[in-house]
Amino acid sequence: MARLFGTDGVRGIANEELTPLMAMQLGQAGAYVLTKEKEHKPTIMVGCDTRISGDMLANALMAGACSVGANCVYVGIMPTPAVAYLTQKYKVDAGVVISASHNPVEFNGIKFFDGNGYKLPDELEDEIEKLMKDKMPGVNFPTGPAVGKVKYRTDAREEYINHAIQSVPVALEGMKIVVDCAEGAAYYTSVEALKELRLDVPQATLLSYELQKRGVRLPDGILTKEELADALVALGPGS
Repeated sequence: MARLFGTDGVRGIANEELTPLMAMQLGQAGAYVLTKEKEHKPTIMVGCDTRISGDMLANALMAGACSVGANCVYVGIMPTPAVAYLTQKYKVDAGVVISASHNPVEFNGIKFFDGNGYKLPDELEDEIEKLMKDKMPGVNFPTGPAVGKVKYRTDAREEYINHAIQSVPVALEGMKIVVDCAEGAAYYTSVEALKELRLDVPQATLLSYELQKRGVRLPDGILTKEELADALVALGPGS
């Protein structure tokens, strides 16, 4: 049987290959394996990208984690590096991102991070997979107040925006910047980061914000360099 985890987590067509049942089982097995040495009630941070199946899979995964006694913090739509950073910053026990990167919209994926925000080694992924295939032997399913809870923290994205701005000091004075967010997870964080930098970059222009506000139709998918150039011209001077 093929290995469940690939080079970048578990991926497949959502609701066909990567089902809510599988997501719940990954939540159960992942929460157990990653937190079994903890003496306190563990907490797992969960984020996703903009795919329509993200909510379905994130909620299924969090249900699984809660069923083995772990708490979850749901940070909503976030770039993968943001989930890794916030996992470490908030000192939670593990992190999970629901995303299939550049794959078509019908795909999705589940990727785990350890408490330091790093991708899991193959050995831990194999342990999670084995626990699932063996039907969770030895895993305790608590009842009553020992069941985990979900806390919603969509405000946490501001922490990542501040981190991104402070991490790489840049001088962009006089530059006009066009951003194609490609309808991806960075649609908010990248735009807000550039808005914050607008104090120092008065000519910054934000494609996903300004063009759509003006009713300019965006092409489907990722823009080419030529389309980006055309978009910049369309905004005109002083935008």
